[in-house]
Amino acid sequence: MADNRPVLIGIAQQTWRERDVQRTPLDALAEVATAALDDAGCANLLRDIDALASVPFLANQVPGLAELMPANPGAALCRRLGLKARTYSTEVGGNTPQLLVNHFADTLARGEHRAVLLCGGEVFATLSGALKNGEDLSAWPDGGDTPAVLLGDDRPPCSEAERAHGLFEPVNTYPLFESALRHANGWSDSEHRRRLGGMIARLSEVAEGNPHAWRRQRWSAEAALDTADGNRMISYPYTRVMNSVLAVDMAAAVVMTTAGHARALGIDPSRLVYLRGGADAVDIWNVSERPLLHRSPGIRAAATEVLAQAGLEINAVDLFDIYSCFPSAVQVACEALGIAVDDPRGVSVTGGMMLFGGPGNNYSMHGIAEMAARLRAGTGRHGLVTANGNYLTKHALGLYSTEPGAEPWPAPGRGNPRARLDSPTPLAVDPAPRGTGTVEAFTVSYQGEEPVRGIALGRMPDGRRFLANTEADPAMLSGLEGEDMVGVTGRVTPGEPVNHIAF
Repeated sequence: MADNRPVLIGIAQQTWRERDVQRTPLDALAEVATAALDDAGCANLLRDIDALASVPFLANQVPGLAELMPANPGAALCRRLGLKARTYSTEVGGNTPQLLVNHFADTLARGEHRAVLLCGGEVFATLSGALKNGEDLSAWPDGGDTPAVLLGDDRPPCSEAERAHGLFEPVNTYPLFESALRHANGWSDSEHRRRLGGMIARLSEVAEGNPHAWRRQRWSAEAALDTADGNRMISYPYTRVMNSVLAVDMAAAVVMTTAGHARALGIDPSRLVYLRGGADAVDIWNVSERPLLHRSPGIRAAATEVLAQAGLEINAVDLFDIYSCFPSAVQVACEALGIAVDDPRGVSVTGGMMLFGGPGNNYSMHGIAEMAARLRAGTGRHGLVTANGNYLTKHALGLYSTEPGAEPWPAPGRGNPRARLDSPTPLAVDPAPRGTGTVEAFTVSYQGEEPVRGIALGRMPDGRRFLANTEADPAMLSGLEGEDMVGVTGRVTPGEPVNHIAF
């Protein structure tokens, strides 16, 4: 019987440090896709690629910028590379690269495709500079007209009430999770900040040694916490270095097939990286409806499923790449996996989105490519990649290995993490809260050097969740920083569209 186990046979990633408006988004994808195809070492591979999936550009999510990007970069890339392939793309979210791997693992195992090219990238650093300088980007929108097949969940990322209170911006929402984590663990302000600084210091050691990392510099824990030298506060307690770096020029690509087809193509068996397990899960969609703001039942369920597919325990995993847009994302995922944030195995093979770079929706394509490269090099046998979309909402996990495992890919009966998902009942949200409310998560957001708004999630006496902002009083907001605001009560009053809380 043909071996239907899904394998990675080609990987590539690229970082361009010099801005060049002549390098279009399609050029970036073509360069890295060609490199991934070449990496497979198979002269006949091109004719077997019958599906090409591209991760959507970040600019597609920004009003006024989408028209600068290719409408269907996959179709244009097929034309440039000479491929006759069906094109796919996804809805937005950092989970999408691993979601694509999981999806096409199933289609490959079922024989619906022979080989698949996955790619994505960002030239946001060049785009930002070009817009600032008024440079010509007329060549950028070049793309195919045939629409791609869309995969993923297209629901709005947050409710209108969440958007009005500032939760649309991840730089505000993830610090809310952070405050809930601090309270749940009983950390003092100094202990909490020490842990955050230590995380950045450890990630920076990895990024410093990674030639693809955007910030190849070592950070001490003290420097990560210091707001000097441009490392200003973004939303308390996150300084700039604790936020994902979006303005990068980076791309990555992966080529997948089955072990049986790789053998037929004559690909060197030592270069195969097996997908031993893959799962997707979703937590309660709207953050304001989640009873727990420091846990992810979705990640826990997906991890349980992935490890069961692989026939492995978490202690057998040698390498991790935990999605790392903000420190709270790493901590929540580590808790769900049952590992420590300072696990000696490390939590990232890239250096993390805060240092390696956060190329929009495509970061985890780099994590997957780097994981495969590490496994090929013999750094470990098994590696786990986690990917996260929205606000710890959409999750995709993959377990990669140099060993094929005992069983063929279980595509027809692959487990459904929803069956393992011990998800609580969503909370009702009070649209017009009035009275005394108890804070469950709190952050102070900044504009430039000044604190401008406190954001609170909490419970009213009847158990309903409230969302509220404070007044824009810098002195009052500075006084709240460092305090454990979770459990503190305040006077909540309704507003349109923003509710208010006063302490």
